[in-house]
Amino acid sequence: MRVALIHYWLNGMRGGERVLEAFGDLFPEADIFTHVVDRSRLSNKLNRHEIKTTFISKMPFARSQYQKYLPFMPRALEELDLSAYDLVISSESGPAKGVIPRPDAFHMCYTHSPMRYIWDLYPQYHASAGRLAKIAFPGIAHRLRTWDVASAARVDQFLANSSFVAKRIEKYYRRSSEVVFPPVATEDFHIADEDERGDYFLAAGEFVRYKRFDLAVEAFNKLGLKLKVIGDGEERKALERMAGDNIEFLGRVPFSELKQHFARCKGLIFPGEEDFGMIPVEVMASGRPVIAYARGGALDTVVDGFTGLHCHEQTAEALAEAVNRFSEKDFDPQRIKAHAEMFGREPFKERVRQVLGQNGINLAPAATLPPRMAANS
Repeated sequence: MRVALIHYWLNGMRGGERVLEAFGDLFPEADIFTHVVDRSRLSNKLNRHEIKTTFISKMPFARSQYQKYLPFMPRALEELDLSAYDLVISSESGPAKGVIPRPDAFHMCYTHSPMRYIWDLYPQYHASAGRLAKIAFPGIAHRLRTWDVASAARVDQFLANSSFVAKRIEKYYRRSSEVVFPPVATEDFHIADEDERGDYFLAAGEFVRYKRFDLAVEAFNKLGLKLKVIGDGEERKALERMAGDNIEFLGRVPFSELKQHFARCKGLIFPGEEDFGMIPVEVMASGRPVIAYARGGALDTVVDGFTGLHCHEQTAEALAEAVNRFSEKDFDPQRIKAHAEMFGREPFKERVRQVLGQNGINLAPAATLPPRMAANS
């Protein structure tokens, strides 16, 4: 069986690329197709695969300006020759699923999110766009929505990375899906000894508007409690101007330092609405609880009163109230970590095997693969 993995673009190692790695573990001899690639920013696992690009990669400044070529990506996908492949797995967040496999091939789409900038977050993206983009994007988005729905009919099986995304697939594509949580490297995180834990809360991620770090800053300004903020992005200067002396911005930190903060913080503050959200799972894998806005992927990952607390309104006042409730709770680090391990890499691979088996494609567990394949997985 020849396998093709389709990914939107490969210019770093974020959550989507970790999912692609896990598919590579299941199919170590698969070829990868993408719009643009920067191999210097990929893991060794991904670089072992043959990676082929669409004609987008030949456009001027494609590595850095690939998003400006969004209107051409549907055609680029449809021009890929996948006639040699029996199984096609697309990884959808940017345009990826619109490929045309041969009629007897099986196409499974792992959906991180239907393209949010043309669907539910379109008003926010349009409002923050530059003058020329404001004029051009409405027409581009309209055509992309039409193609996005039409290309959904080419998919044999949808996988959603959360219950939230499954509902959005149903809403926009009118297709059902199987929920398969993305693989989190839970084994990379540890529980700190009690005497190593700090007296601060933590917020971490990319400083973009929809993640609502402003609510965390506003809430902790009112509470006066210590908050450390890890990350960077377009909102950083505005957030720093808002913050009181009790809030410390650490910028981007090495992974070794990030793990220490995950293990030592009192808890993670997660005020945004995410499709899944890997950071809360990583913090829980470190034995620490999470205070999360009760929408999106957090409803799958954070168990209210057990691994953290839900905040039911996306306001600074509601977040501050949840932090106050937090002080009344006693959370068990070992039970939190055990819960997080349900979202690990092996459960992901087993779930994918199950879904493929339901569709007549049976994969041997990694332990029973032929020696050459097992060595590469």
